[in-house]
Amino acid sequence: MVKLDVITTRGGDAGQTSLGDGTRLSKDAPRVEAMGTVDEANAAIGLLRLHCDEEADAMLGRIQNEMFDIGADLAVPGTAGERLRVSDAQSARLEGEITGMNAALPPLRSFVLPAGSAGAVHAHLARTAVRRAERAAVSLSASEEVNPAVIRYLNRLSDHLFVLSRCLNLAAGREVLWEPGATR
Repeated sequence: MVKLDVITTRGGDAGQTSLGDGTRLSKDAPRVEAMGTVDEANAAIGLLRLHCDEEADAMLGRIQNEMFDIGADLAVPGTAGERLRVSDAQSARLEGEITGMNAALPPLRSFVLPAGSAGAVHAHLARTAVRRAERAAVSLSASEEVNPAVIRYLNRLSDHLFVLSRCLNLAAGREVLWEPGATR
């Protein structure tokens, strides 16, 4: 159980922060960067929820909780002891949701511009933030141990948000496709 009684601790005033195992790291360390980028992506998903129907909002609410699980996974390096770890079952569920959403969409004949409805644009912003989090996790994994399920989940989540953006635009009748060379 998490208990946060004191928010202003002054513990980070010298440019360091604590991981879940008590280890102190510089706030610009790759692990802290990955955790912070996951947090930023989660905030973008929260903003997206303001533009979704009840069904999409429920999916995104669950995803936000899983993003906290990813943060917790990243916050405790290594594999020893009891740790909250992301699993491939979570990625598999995202894949199922992608398949379900995609079934209602027309086939793509061009790239989709991040435009159209407000919901779709927010889905694209969340998608790009998730891609940045994925890059940060991949970069971290080059030098430190990272649960590979974290990287797989972030990869699936960006796909999920892309398909959701298309669903939101379909509902609004506003999908915007790239027209190669249209302004030449």
